[in-house]
Formats: sequence, C-alpha cells, structure tokens
Amino acid sequence: MKRANTFAMRPLTADDEQVLRDLLDASAALWNEINYQRLMRYNDKDGFEDEDVWDADTGALEGKYKAVLGASTAQTVRRANTEAWRSFFRLKKQFHDESNTSVTEHPEPPGFRGNKDDGRVLKGVVRKDAYSVEWGDRSRLEMVVGEQLRDRHNSPKSRLRLEIVGDPNWSDYEDQGRLELWYDETDCTFRASQPVTVSDDARATPLANEKAALDIGANNLVACTTTTGQQYLYEGRELFQRFRETTREIARLQSKLPEGRYSSKRIRRLYRKRTRRRDHAQETLCRDLLEQLYGEGVDTVYIGGLTDVLETHWSAETNAKTHNFWAFKQFTERLAWTADEYGISVEVRSEAWTSQECPQCGSTDRTTRQQDTLTCPCGFEGHADVTASETFLERHTEKAVRPMARPVRFEWDDHEWSESPRSPARESPKEQRTDPSTVPRDGNVVSGDS
Repeated sequence: MKRANTFAMRPLTADDEQVLRDLLDASAALWNEINYQRLMRYNDKDGFEDEDVWDADTGALEGKYKAVLGASTAQTVRRANTEAWRSFFRLKKQFHDESNTSVTEHPEPPGFRGNKDDGRVLKGVVRKDAYSVEWGDRSRLEMVVGEQLRDRHNSPKSRLRLEIVGDPNWSDYEDQGRLELWYDETDCTFRASQPVTVSDDARATPLANEKAALDIGANNLVACTTTTGQQYLYEGRELFQRFRETTREIARLQSKLPEGRYSSKRIRRLYRKRTRRRDHAQETLCRDLLEQLYGEGVDTVYIGGLTDVLETHWSAETNAKTHNFWAFKQFTERLAWTADEYGISVEVRSEAWTSQECPQCGSTDRTTRQQDTLTCPCGFEGHADVTASETFLERHTEKAVRPMARPVRFEWDDHEWSESPRSPARESPKEQRTDPSTVPRDGNVVSGDS
C-alpha cells in the first residue's frame, strides 16, 4: 500500500539552514534550465512533436550543478522533470482522444519554479538511497549534499542533518521512495514528503457490507447517503467565499504589476496559500467522512463521474466552483486513496440527472431547484444535494433507502469539520472518533498527508 509521511524540518544551526536553502535553490535552478531547454524545443515544433524535447543536453546541465547538489540529486532533478514532461504528453494525448473523457482541459507543459530576480520557489528532490530518516524521540533526516556545501554544516559523513518536527504517519514501512523537499513561505517552514510502501496488513477491514453514495456540489461540497439511512452534509459556502476573496486579491495585485510582469512574490504566496487552504479542507473532509462511513459498516462508496457532473450541473458558476475551487478530480483521487486504508472501495458511476430527479414521482423536467431546495409539482420538497445522493444510491443499489429525518451537517473552521448547530442532537465527531469500534489500526487514525 503506497502512502506518504509529510513532515516539517528544522535546521539545527543557521549554517545548516543556509546549506538547505542553497541546496533547494540550486535544485530549482537546475529544474528551470532543463525545463527551458525542453520547452524551447517543444515550441519550435509548435507543440505537435515530442521527440525533440528529449534532445536537450541535460547531461551538461547536471554537471553544472553537481558540485552543489551532488551527482545523485542532480540526476534525480532531471528524472523528475522528465516524468513531468511524460505526464504532460500523456495527458495531451488523452485530451485529443475523442473516446477518452478523463481529461477535459488542455494540459500545459511543466512550469518553472520562479526566477532569480523575483525569487525562486525553493523546492528539490533527493534520490531514495541518498537520504535516511530516523524516527524516535529525536527524529532526524540526513541527506547527501554536493562538495561545495559539505564544509558549511556540522553533520558527519558529509550529510546534512535536519531535525524532524512531530511524529510520522507511517514509521513501520517496507520501502521508501524519492524524497521531496520545499520551503513553505506561508508559515516560513521547511517541509518534506517521503513516499513509503506500507504492508497491506495495515489496511482495515469493513465492519459490514453497507453502501454509500456521494453528491459532489458547489455550495455543499459533499452530500452523502448510506444504506443504513444515515446522511451527512459538508457545507462549503464560507470556504468558497474565502477562496473567491483571495482570487480577487490576486487579480488586484496583478493589475498593478509593471508592463511585462505577470507575477510577484506576494502573488505566488497568495496562490500557494489559497491552494493549501483548499487542500487541507479537502484532505480533512475525506478523513472525517470515511471515519463516519467506516463506523456505519460501509464497504463501497459510489461517486459520480466528472463527465456527468459537467453535463448536469445547472450553471457555469457552479461548474467553476466545483472544478476550479473544489478540484473535483483531485478530491476523488484523495477519497479513493484514503478509503483504501479503511478497506473501502470507491466506484465511479453515472449520476446523470440525479440532481433534478424527484424521488417521489421520478420526474426530471418538472422539478425546480432554488438554492438548496428541490421542489416538484407532485408535492415533494427536500434538500437538493441530499436528495441527489439518496437517488444516486438507490439507482446503483436497486434498494429503497429510508433516510433519517435530518442529515448531520458539518462546517469548516480552518482546522476541522465540526457539527453545525443545525444538526440533530447526537454525539460530536470528536466523541465518535475516540470510539474504538470506529477506528482502524488499534485506534491510531493517521493521515497519509498531514
């Protein structure tokens, strides 16, 4: 089972911090030079041929930075850029394949990591055998650096040593992958992501064979119905409002840039802050929802396909919310990734017209949606998103669902999803998470990305 430890790092001395900064800056610079050479060759062919991209003299560029990065790290930066370009060509091919609907927007070539004048994004990679992690009371990370940096830090064997802050998500792993490092300008912290392979024994076993269906929305991010009759609603209006406010501030700052300039350090910081805030809410929602579903005995979750969402959502604004703000594809991948820990499978199914279908008479052309309310001339009135998840579930289980009177509502407070005052009286999410019957792996619920 593939997972990742994401953690903060703390240099032991000021010299160590400068070494780390120089290492990440050189890694970003090497990425930029390799990317530039490949992009020029790609543009020369007007984007129709990809063979010439691989003709760039990346070996000479590796040699240029080897003294700072070390041979293994310079090589790993090149390979990471190669993977990014191969992924771009693969997505481009899928986009132009009319029979493939998985890619709906034209992909862009790999981007650059800032520049020297405006400030490069401090980001780098280290080969799997060029670093080691020691977990314990004083967890630490050691990694190889180039000759030019070896005399500027106090670690033995010419390896930079950094203190790790916090505990690992996965300390008992079978293998580790390529380490990714970056400087988080939002909170001025060095961070790292360590891919690991964990034994399948760490995967939980569902408590029963119940099913659940999710409706992915705009104002309400997720509406869920289970075959046990439980319903959950994760509200997103305030989260989207903050996303939109940050977007407007970015646009305001861009309008004040000198001619020929398209970004600045402050703009890049706002982009990263906006993305990080959304991703944190998204990851926490997946974890919180799956804990609820595991406790309900759910072993399968149905989620609608991206094509159906694009075709059936009721406005361009809603589509923008769902796909630009909420990152629909990213969310489904995160959900499946996290569900695997609980032994829950995620299946993508058609949800076409579930948002318009009346559960009482089956009509789709007579119903009316006004914000969160779905009404029908037959007399039905209910919450549109919750009703859609119920209809979606019944369609694929072919069983009638008897939902509870009111869904459990959750609101985001920048740290966790907490029950809304509008929820029915029940135990709090925190109380439920401490119930051993709902927590896999001996009660140690951990996230693949903290």
